[in-house]
Amino acid sequence: MTIVLPDSSEDSAARRVERELHKAIITLEIQPGASLSEKDLADRYGVSRQPVREALINLGKAGLVEIQPRRGSFVVKISLDLMRQARFVRESVEVAVVRRACVSFDPAVRRRIDDILARQADLAAAQSHYPFQREDEAFHAALAEGAGFPAAWATLKTIKAHMDRVCHLTLPLPETLPKLVDEHRRIIGAIDDHDADRAEVALKVHLEGILKALPKIREQFGFLFV
Repeated sequence: MTIVLPDSSEDSAARRVERELHKAIITLEIQPGASLSEKDLADRYGVSRQPVREALINLGKAGLVEIQPRRGSFVVKISLDLMRQARFVRESVEVAVVRRACVSFDPAVRRRIDDILARQADLAAAQSHYPFQREDEAFHAALAEGAGFPAAWATLKTIKAHMDRVCHLTLPLPETLPKLVDEHRRIIGAIDDHDADRAEVALKVHLEGILKALPKIREQFGFLFV
């Protein structure tokens, strides 16, 4: 089946293919270990091989795809070690972000966060997993932007690819989405109160959830891990 990609003069074919492939890999539509044929992907997305090749190279830089000369391209299996390292780096950066946010926060971004949280609550009630994951990213990006350091989240986006597939595996648990919304509210509540210590604790509790879920996820989906 050919997927018709949204057209945009500001968005290259390679970028559109990369975005769709990234989604398919993160949501495990294309599973770890799967072979990625340039021809098949070009047919699937209705483009030539060159945009597909560029997309695969960029996904390789993000650690989601491995390109092996003369063998082809493969979706990288989930590495617990890389995931834990990514989480460590993410926590280090985001702790600095929320502490800075408690000193000064852009009022316009703060209003936008209320809209993000409202959408998250609706998506949690509907158990709409991937759209929720996108709003989760929007929340954390807004924290960095509101604190005056949008590049902090841009830097983390590549690193956190190692966490995203594990995060997606935890989302179908019925208690997960409402819990994440509540944790986001606690983080922004501490920022509103200019309480840096409370904001740091709330963020760390938020990011600990994936580590607590790991044993159960690893037991259930061991074939996805390296």
